Amino acid sequence: MDNAPVQVLVVDDERTVCISCKRVLEDEDYAVDYVLSGEEGLERAVNGSYDVVLLDLKMPGMHGLEVLEMIKKRRPELIVIIITGYATIQTSIEAIKKGAFDYVPKPFTPEELAMTVTRALEDRALRSENIFLKQDISMLRRESPIIGRSKAMEDIMRQILKIAPTDFTVAIYGESGTGKELVARAIHDNSNRSGKQFVAVDISSLAPALVESELFGHVRGAFTGATQHRPGYFSIAHGGTLFLDEISNISQELQSKLLRVLESHRVRQVGSEREQKVDVRVIAATNKDLHQLVEDGSFREDLYYRLNVIPITVPPLSERTEDIPQLAMHFLRMAAKESGTTEKAFTTQAMAKFVSYKWPGNVRELRNLVYRLVAMIETDLIGVEQLPPELMEPPVSTWKLVMDSVPRDADELKVMKTKLKQMVFARVEKNFVVDALNRSGWNVTRAAELVGMHRPNFHALMRKYGIRIRGA
Repeated sequence: MDNAPVQVLVVDDERTVCISCKRVLEDEDYAVDYVLSGEEGLERAVNGSYDVVLLDLKMPGMHGLEVLEMIKKRRPELIVIIITGYATIQTSIEAIKKGAFDYVPKPFTPEELAMTVTRALEDRALRSENIFLKQDISMLRRESPIIGRSKAMEDIMRQILKIAPTDFTVAIYGESGTGKELVARAIHDNSNRSGKQFVAVDISSLAPALVESELFGHVRGAFTGATQHRPGYFSIAHGGTLFLDEISNISQELQSKLLRVLESHRVRQVGSEREQKVDVRVIAATNKDLHQLVEDGSFREDLYYRLNVIPITVPPLSERTEDIPQLAMHFLRMAAKESGTTEKAFTTQAMAKFVSYKWPGNVRELRNLVYRLVAMIETDLIGVEQLPPELMEPPVSTWKLVMDSVPRDADELKVMKTKLKQMVFARVEKNFVVDALNRSGWNVTRAAELVGMHRPNFHALMRKYGIRIRGA
């Protein structure tokens, strides 16, 4: 196993910046060199064995953008992170479009610098082909709709590849919004049934009185309103795959009929005396514990075992946070393509908020938020100041750590009270600033006037919370 340290090259004409970067990153166990000109930086970057280049944009002689373009032509795999002053942030956005991974605005904290480099290296690792991808992705008949390369998702992909060629019934478990239907589609797409229909049915969306008719079909006159013959979803999916989402919502009376269909491969339409043969692979999904429902007596045990031949559990997004950046960027590209707008990017700070947020709505919530941001934000770069309030809250673990702590004496109680006040006030103060900017169309002077503050004081609050003017 290669334990060689990550090689970092700092290219900046300010020696103090180079020394500062070197000190911070060497504390993170990186090997760091620096040069003071663009020309020398280009030569070292192209001919050296560096993994990451920290590149200043404004330097005498060869400009940072020129260096970036030459690096990307000759070593496109090399990670380049831009170091920039406040006045050149717009140029930094242009640099990202030309291939830079991200930018770090001066003055930056050690944490910001280390986090940006770490995230860049993690992103490269996600993009690198590993043994699993080399051996197994070639077996997929089409591109998988599943995004994520965490161990949990790799395990699920392996399961899909093993079970797809079979006709075994599959039960998919997971919270709402985790992507259970995508797993079902991937199983279908990589099976021998891929040329036939994939029919998805959400049981919870059907009227209880009509579930049987929807699944098995009905003949004309079977009940009031049945004016014509209608095939059910089992017949529609003949030869293919039927995905029954929220299977736990099916009534006990219908559970027995479903069990009979699964065992006999025959369906009887409502109002008919005849049965017809169906060739369907059934994949069921639920956000509930079917085994517990069996214990409670609300779900048939024999049906449970018939559905649960191969169980797959899709973890919540909070348990695979390493997939969040890849998912967010995927949705960002999709949203830009579907809306016909310019592709956007997230700042490092914004992505850090994405990763620390718990996403109770899972992948669906993440997707919807990214689409909303693309629709509402005009700038090419999405920063923390443009994220909704719920993402700006301290991580649950931070609140929990403070709230669950029990002070031992009066001094500790005093410290805890002060800390809680600071946390709450910081959240209110930041929301206060962002709201004023939103109401003023992100005009600092107008925002300060709206809230009755002097502009320098209001601008000081913006700096305190890392809030920058959009497009600046």
